[in-house]
Amino acid sequence: MSKKLQLNQCLHSKFKTSFAKSSVRRLALLFASSTFLVLALPTINLPGSKLLAQNAVSQDLDAAMLYQLGVTRYNRRDLQSAEYAFRQALQRDSNIGLARNYLGNILMEQNRLDLAVQEYGEAIRLIPNFGDAYYNLGLALQKQGQKEAAIAAYRQALAANPKMAMAQYNLGVVLYEQEQRQEAIAAYQQAINLDGNNANAYFNLAIALQQEGQVEQAIAAYRQTVKLNPENTAAYNNLGALLVLQDQSAEAIKVYQQAIRQNSKNAVAYYNLGVILYNQGDLKAANSAFKRARQEYGEQGNTEQTAKIDEMIQKITEHLTPKKSQPTQPTQTTTPTPNNSDVVLPTPEMQTPEAEKNSTDVPKTVEPKP
Repeated sequence: MSKKLQLNQCLHSKFKTSFAKSSVRRLALLFASSTFLVLALPTINLPGSKLLAQNAVSQDLDAAMLYQLGVTRYNRRDLQSAEYAFRQALQRDSNIGLARNYLGNILMEQNRLDLAVQEYGEAIRLIPNFGDAYYNLGLALQKQGQKEAAIAAYRQALAANPKMAMAQYNLGVVLYEQEQRQEAIAAYQQAINLDGNNANAYFNLAIALQQEGQVEQAIAAYRQTVKLNPENTAAYNNLGALLVLQDQSAEAIKVYQQAIRQNSKNAVAYYNLGVILYNQGDLKAANSAFKRARQEYGEQGNTEQTAKIDEMIQKITEHLTPKKSQPTQPTQTTTPTPNNSDVVLPTPEMQTPEAEKNSTDVPKTVEPKP
């Protein structure tokens, strides 16, 4: 028996035995992940009006017609009717692997994850080199929190189709969640090689590089992120913070100013800009930035941060207020010597990737090549 067939059977067996595990525990894992992670998804495209498989799906004419009816209804987003048609087709011919893949897609969109995993496993059993089914299986397992199994599924998808950028991207996400950052970096880089317009891949790559201490490479990845997605607030904030740490304060100021132009409610950008200006001795400009940061944090209900900013504003106000001269011993107003012991630049705001969980994103439905 070949190693590949053994791995397929091992995966299939693992998926079937995992269905009975507690849904309460799985939901808790997903909830815990969503508490700390931010959505960062690949783009998943539907095949449009493609209705016919490249090969006959069944020798049973009625089964083939029911399958095509299911595809038509699926592409029209009539999922309930599509599911019925696919199940009718499988009643006549249980070996239509493509129908199993479509059923898995429908079930995953309905968050019926255990059943989706089962259908993808059947699709893979029937079509062992079905890269799209392995990819979809990886998505379902990732949503279930079965990360090691998801990694195995994504790697099988890439073995079947090495150019599947989405599989590389999601592989990077899961590896990062498993704290295998060097492998995640490699996966993100490969995803970028396959799709140079994936802003999320650049963003996630930058975070992993930053955490690995590769600051210059992280800066480059953040720059590419904001170039592709100017609305990524966290990327601006992290980029500015890294530039300050690299003693590139002037460049950091430009980054934060650009961040504010993109999002006038960006409290972190106002605060970090105030820190830099304070440390450069530009107290009036710093005071203005801090006041705006305080306003935004106040609207967010962040009392801890507003209290910290109040202290900074008070300190600046004291320095900017002219001192009254004493008759016998005149004094002069001095500007404070700013240093990082007065104000510490906050740790870059870390926002990290999360696995697929947006109901508007759907799994792959491309037919396998002959």
